[in-house]
Formats: sequence, structure tokens, C-alpha cells
Amino acid sequence: MVPVPFTEKTLTRSLLDVLIRAGLIAILVLFCFEIFQPFRDLMLWSLILAITLYPLQERLKGPLGQKEGRIATLIVLIAIVILMVPIYLLGTSIADSVEHAMSTVKAGGFHIPPPAESVASWPVVGKPLSDVWLQASTDLPDLTAKYIPQIKHASLGLLGKLAGVGMGFLTFIFALIIAGVFMAHGAAGSRSAVQIASRVSGPAKGPQLAELCTATIRAVALGVVGIAFIQMLLVGLGFVFKGVPGAGLLALAVLLLGIMQLPVTLITVPVIAYVIGTEGVSTTTIIFSIYVFIAGLVDNVLKPLLLGRGVDVPMPVVLIGALGGMVTSGIIGLFIGPVVLAVGYQLFWQWVQDQPEGAPPI
Repeated sequence: MVPVPFTEKTLTRSLLDVLIRAGLIAILVLFCFEIFQPFRDLMLWSLILAITLYPLQERLKGPLGQKEGRIATLIVLIAIVILMVPIYLLGTSIADSVEHAMSTVKAGGFHIPPPAESVASWPVVGKPLSDVWLQASTDLPDLTAKYIPQIKHASLGLLGKLAGVGMGFLTFIFALIIAGVFMAHGAAGSRSAVQIASRVSGPAKGPQLAELCTATIRAVALGVVGIAFIQMLLVGLGFVFKGVPGAGLLALAVLLLGIMQLPVTLITVPVIAYVIGTEGVSTTTIIFSIYVFIAGLVDNVLKPLLLGRGVDVPMPVVLIGALGGMVTSGIIGLFIGPVVLAVGYQLFWQWVQDQPEGAPPI
């Protein structure tokens, strides 16, 4: 066989072939991404839930048999039943709070106290703020009519946010159902994850990479998102049963603070002070205060049990992931953002620490 001479013409043709193939692959990837993009957040959240709940499915294999599909279906059904009750109570509380506020304003029972004299002496904003505050306390209808466009814009924005929260919870339910399908094929999915990781980083490091991603997802999902959700349910149910105004919105604020790794006492302590200030000291208010205060500190007990386990994710990474996810993808991004950013953080440092053989130690 006569070898083909290596000339500039053959080199140009080979380079052209490579560019054409790369262009066709890029076009195919772009089309696939556009088709998959509407389902991106839903599938990511489903995958996170499946990876997080799969150890529970493995533990139930013995008592409930060896059929993964049946166990996954049972877990999903129980989870939906458990979630629907508090979500319904919180949603009803939000609707009642909005309706009560609207009826109070229409009936004229809403009164704003006049500002203190010291407000006007505040630098820069003191005098304008004091004037607006004084007008609100003496002639609220005229002030409201003056700022109707701004109030309408803010109200529409608030309604949009509340609708986004409802859609987020609905997406969560669908994601939980899809996660059940993933868990029903858990063994095959685990093998596929190892194969993909091995194809990316090599057969020697592929299983370690897949294990690192799995451990990070479970640690952040349980130790950050899971604990924040538990806190929201515990504190929110206390607010609902006590009849605190705006209990649903306060519960959502508890969820946000929990995911951002900020103390929930920023909300529970003012609510306790409000309840005691309006209802006085009694057995009911004391029990409510103790319960809500302990529920706001439950993360200090659960974090050592659920967070970590060999995975160290700094708080700023979780905070940036929560805020960035909420900005880009709404309420569902609040859950997905910390998990995805934590996985990327762990993979980056794994790559940094993976020095090539023969390299001098740093």
C-alpha cells in the first residue's frame, strides 16, 4: 500500500473536515439545548431529589421487598401527602392575609401613627420621609391616589412573585414524581453516571468523580435545602395555628433565610415580641414563644447530623447559589442553585488538587 504524501492540500482538507464536523456537532448541541431548556430546571430538581432519596429506597428494600419501582412509588406518594397539608395551610394563610389587608384598607380601619419629631432630623432622607409619613397618618386616601401607578406596579410585582411561588411548589410536586421514575431505575442510573464520569475523566478517576458529585448533592440537599424546608414547616405551622398575620409570607421568609444560611431568629424573635405585645403574657403565648423559638434553632441540631459527612462547602458558595438561582430561575432556582454551585465548587477544587504525576509538591 502506497502511503499518501502529506502535503499542504491534504492538511487543508483535513482541517476543513474537522471544522465542518465540529460545526455540525455544535448546531446539533444548540438545537438539543433549545429543546431541552424549558425542562432544564425540572429535570435538575428531579435528579437532585432522586439522588437524595435513593438511600432511603435502599434501606426499604429489605422490609418491602426488592422491587425498586414499588418502593419508589410508595416514597413519592407518602412525600406528596406529607407536603400537601402544610403547603395548603400556608397557601390558605397567604390568601387570608391578603384578603384581610384589602378589607381593612377598604373599611378605613387601617391607621398609621404620626412620625416622631426626631425623624425629620435624620440626614438626607429625614425631611422627605417625615412629610410623606405625616401625610399618610393624616390623609392616607390622597397619598394613595398620588402614588397609584407605583402602588399598582408594586402590587402586580408582588402578585407575580406569589404566582411564581405557587408554580414553584407545583413544579416541585412534578419533580418529585419524575424523581420516583429515576429511583425506579436507580441501579441503571448509577452505572450510567459512572460511565459518563469515566468517559470525561478516565476510567481510573471516573468512579471517584461520580461519588464526589453524589456526596455533594446529598450533603447540600439535606443539610441546606432540607433543613430550611423543615424549619419553614415547623415555624410556619406555629404561625398558622396561632393566627399570626401574614403567616404564609413569614414562612416563605423563613425558608429563604434558611437556604441563605442566615439565622431564622431574625423573623421568629420579632413575631414573638409582636404576639406578646398584642395578646399579653399568658399560657398560650408562652407555649407559642417557646415552640417558635426552638423551631427557629432546630438547624443547629440538624446540621451536624445532615450537613458535611466529608463534604466541605463554604457558606458563601451556598449563599451565592441561592441568590443567583432565585434571580435566574425563580423559586425553584432557590433550591437548585446551591446544589449545582456546590457541585461545581467541589469539582473545581478536585481538579486543582489533582496534580499530575511527577509534579513537585506545593
